[in-house]
Amino acid sequence: MTGGGSARGKAKAGAMKRDLIRSKLERVDQALDRAIAHAEIPGAVVLARMPREGEFVEYGAARGYAVLHPERIPMTRGTIFDLASLTKPLATTTALLLLAEDGAIGLDDPVARFLPGFAVHGKAQVTIRHLLTHSSGLAPWRAYYEEVAAKERQSSLRIAGTAAARAVVLDGILCAGLVHEPGARAAYGDLDFIVLGAVVEAVAGQPLDAFCQARIFAPLGLQQTRFVRLGDGAQALPQRVRRQCAATENCPWRGRILWGEVHDPNASVMGGVAGHAGLFAPADDVMRFAAVVLDVYHGRSDALPGDLLRTFLTRQNLPESSEWALGWDTPTEGGSSGRYFSQNSVGHLGFTGTSLWIDLEREVVVVMLTNRVHPVVKEGRFELRSVVHNLVLEAFLAE
Repeated sequence: MTGGGSARGKAKAGAMKRDLIRSKLERVDQALDRAIAHAEIPGAVVLARMPREGEFVEYGAARGYAVLHPERIPMTRGTIFDLASLTKPLATTTALLLLAEDGAIGLDDPVARFLPGFAVHGKAQVTIRHLLTHSSGLAPWRAYYEEVAAKERQSSLRIAGTAAARAVVLDGILCAGLVHEPGARAAYGDLDFIVLGAVVEAVAGQPLDAFCQARIFAPLGLQQTRFVRLGDGAQALPQRVRRQCAATENCPWRGRILWGEVHDPNASVMGGVAGHAGLFAPADDVMRFAAVVLDVYHGRSDALPGDLLRTFLTRQNLPESSEWALGWDTPTEGGSSGRYFSQNSVGHLGFTGTSLWIDLEREVVVVMLTNRVHPVVKEGRFELRSVVHNLVLEAFLAE
């Protein structure tokens, strides 16, 4: 009787705990619905999971609309998003991880070893590690797409998406000077990762998208993760696939709603394939990637090189005050990760409204994909990220 009663008591307590978690997770739905009603976002897909007492506690929601204009298409869990800067950790950083494991690059190798033209104007000492930690001294951003547009006006020829446009961007960065000494401070930006994308291509001897498909996306089972090539003979997405995508901005520069093509303008003129932006994926693929990272980190999988991955996920202190790991951000007070992710966490954001945070200690993952730039870019901080993260973890950690 005692054993049976104890088992029934535990089962009842477990059921009550699950009911409590479910009730708390309803607050995430409410927060998303409020943001949609207030036009902060057209819609969102949020996936989260955490192991607890031998099973996964999971949350999944698809709310609002993937497209508002030129028609209204509801958001679904399978909606494909322009991941924007999530390209940096999911594609470029992981590609460099694999090349480092191959022995083809070293983290402290000078960038000029692979891109000789980079060595000018004080950049000879900039290393791969500097670029991965945004401490290279390169300016964070420059509107190279405007230079491409100016060349098009002068020549009356369309060059966006061609090798000539790609050269405008890459040659511009290779010839640029530094805004501070390498390692002196960290300043997040895109130019570091545009260069890293070019490094991957130079070392691998193939385009970044081809390398990532063969070495990352296919082996890890990321079936719908891809770069979408533009221009230079590239075929547009089939209409069936395009209609699965979340639309982004009604872009004044391109004169249309961006739907199934990269939002970032520098990535666009580079042909949709770049180290800093261009990746498209649904939330389930992003979650799958995060699950692989956790399995490798904890020694349950060899899908990626474990020791090297743990190095990449560790703060580099370059400089000492920097929160950057190698290609990954880490939590900061008042940051997008919210209050509850442990200091042993990594994540990244994307300008289009995307984010991924992974608590390496608790094994919590939150994937939040929105198209907040549709149909227009919203000014100011995107506070909904931290709100959702806090609500999810408050539910998952409920006692």
